[in-house]
Amino acid sequence: MKEQQHTYDIIVVGGGAAGFFTAINIAEQHPDKSIAILERGKTGLQKVKISGGGRCNVTHAEFIPSELVHNYPRGEKELLGPFHTFMTGDTIAWFEERGIELKIEEDGRMFPVSNSSQTIIDCFLFEAKKHGVEVLYNHSVKSIHVNENDFQLETTEGNLSCQKLIIATGSNPKIWNLLSDLGHTIVPPVPSLFTFDIKDERIKDIPGVVAKNVTVKVIGANLESDGPLLITHVGMSAPAILKLSAFGAVELAKLNYNFKISINFIQQDTDDCIDSLKAVKLDLAKKLVYNSPQFDLPKRLWKKLVLAANINEDSRWADLNKTQLEALAEQLTNAIFQVTGKSTFKEEFVTAGGVDLKEINFKTFESRRIPNLFFAGEVINVDAVTGGFNFQNAWTSAYIVSQSINS
Repeated sequence: MKEQQHTYDIIVVGGGAAGFFTAINIAEQHPDKSIAILERGKTGLQKVKISGGGRCNVTHAEFIPSELVHNYPRGEKELLGPFHTFMTGDTIAWFEERGIELKIEEDGRMFPVSNSSQTIIDCFLFEAKKHGVEVLYNHSVKSIHVNENDFQLETTEGNLSCQKLIIATGSNPKIWNLLSDLGHTIVPPVPSLFTFDIKDERIKDIPGVVAKNVTVKVIGANLESDGPLLITHVGMSAPAILKLSAFGAVELAKLNYNFKISINFIQQDTDDCIDSLKAVKLDLAKKLVYNSPQFDLPKRLWKKLVLAANINEDSRWADLNKTQLEALAEQLTNAIFQVTGKSTFKEEFVTAGGVDLKEINFKTFESRRIPNLFFAGEVINVDAVTGGFNFQNAWTSAYIVSQSINS
C-alpha cells in the first residue's frame, strides 16, 4: 500500500536560527498557509544554544548598512541592499516586541538581558507553536524533486510535498549535494573563524596574555588585520587572528594552514620604535630592560620579546648597543611567527562556501535557477567574522524570504 503523502504550502528545511525565523515570520504574515520545519536532529536550534558561550550573541550594535557589510568576507556587496530592508535595529525591535530585551556589551556584541540562549530558543518555540508552524524532528531530507507546480521531498520519515521550499540548513554537505543535483553551483566549503597553531619560544608558557592592539599580516599574501591578540596554549586567537582567518579562509586553506605571519605588537614603524627605545635608554639608563615593559605591553610578553632580541635578563638599558636596540625594535614591530595549523574557535564552527551568490536574487533570496526555491542563512556562500554577524545574516535573509512569499 502506498504511503500517504503530506502536503504543505511551505516547507522550511533546517530547524536552526534561520529556519525558525523564516517560518515564524511567514506564519505571521500569511496565517492561512500551512508551514512545516524539517529538522534532522531530535531537537533544533543547537547553534543558538551554544552561541556566545551559551548566552546567544544575537546581533552586533552596528546600525549603518554600509559599515555592517564590512564584517562579511563573503557577501559584503550582496548584503548591502538586504540590510537596508532588515538589519540590527529591526532585529532589536523584533525581539522587544516579543518581550525579549537585548543589551549591548563594550565590544558591540548584543545579548539577551537574561544572558541565556534559552530565552531565544523559548521565544522561537513559543512563536512557532502560536502561529501553527509544525516542527518535524528527525526528518532528514534524502532527495528533492522539482515538479512544475511543487517540490517532492523524500525524508527519513516519509514523503512530503510543498509549493514553496526554503533551505535554511547552514553548512550541510548533504543538502549542498542535493542542491548541486538540482543545478546549483556550490562553492566548496573551507573553514572560517579559526585560531592559529604556533609553537614558538616567545609565546611558550604565557597562555592568557593579551596584547591589546596589534597588526597581523600574512607574509606573501594580501591579508592584514588589527585588534586584540590572545596567546593560547596552542598558539594565537582573539579578533586580530579570527578576522584574518575569516577574510583569508580560501587563501589559507590553499596554503594548507602552513604560513608565516608578521606581528606588529605596538603599531609603530620600526624606525619610530628605535627612536622611542633610544629615549627610554636615556631615561631608564640604570634599570633592567627585562623588568621595564614599554608601549603598554603585558609584562610576560615583553620579557619574552626582550630575550628573543638577545638581551639578557640582567642587561640595563644603558648597556644596550645599536644591534640590540634594532633587534628589540624588530621583535616589537615585525615579529615573524610560523603557523603550522588551525584549531576551531570555541564551538562556533563556521565555514566559507555554499550556494554561489550569483545564483540568488538578493531582493528576495529566491533561487535564480529554480522558481519558488529560497535560501536563508549560511547555506549560501555568506559568512562573517565573530560578534553576532552570522546571526544578523540569518535574520535578514529569513525576514526577506518571508516578505517575498506572496502568492
